[in-house]
Amino acid sequence: MNDHPNLPALPATPPEAAPPRLPRWAALTLAGLAGAVTVNLLNEGVRRVLPHAPRMEVIGERALSAGLLALGQEPPRGRALYATTLAADLASNTVYYALAGLGGAARAPALGTALGVAAGVGGAALPPRLGLGHQPHERPQTLLLTAAWYTLGGLVAGAVYRKLEGE
Repeated sequence: MNDHPNLPALPATPPEAAPPRLPRWAALTLAGLAGAVTVNLLNEGVRRVLPHAPRMEVIGERALSAGLLALGQEPPRGRALYATTLAADLASNTVYYALAGLGGAARAPALGTALGVAAGVGGAALPPRLGLGHQPHERPQTLLLTAAWYTLGGLVAGAVYRKLEGE
């Protein structure tokens, strides 16, 4: 309605409908991807400016190469190895961090954080025990940052899932 007598009345606007919800698998995947991207952006960005930053891409390259060699395959080298490792890391971390939503939207941030802590502690402690060596220029703060990156990735995944599910 309008109050001006020479203008036609405007139709009433319908109440805003809630945006359609994503299928659960899509929300889980997007949340997992958000966590994976967080970890990779931190790893790739900070390593360029901090001498003792985590170098999980190096550990990933060693793991990928060892796995392919164990299967009798020649691993890629140079930029191809880096790109393949980055793609595999994004894919595997997306699946891992998607688990944050399996406990429901309300618990997703806490579950994501717990998953991140587990991945971070594993990422810091397991490579030498798995025959993958230490991170280049590793110091105690390198290991703490490794745990922090993965923890933050889990928290982001959980928060994104909660947001996507509308809570």
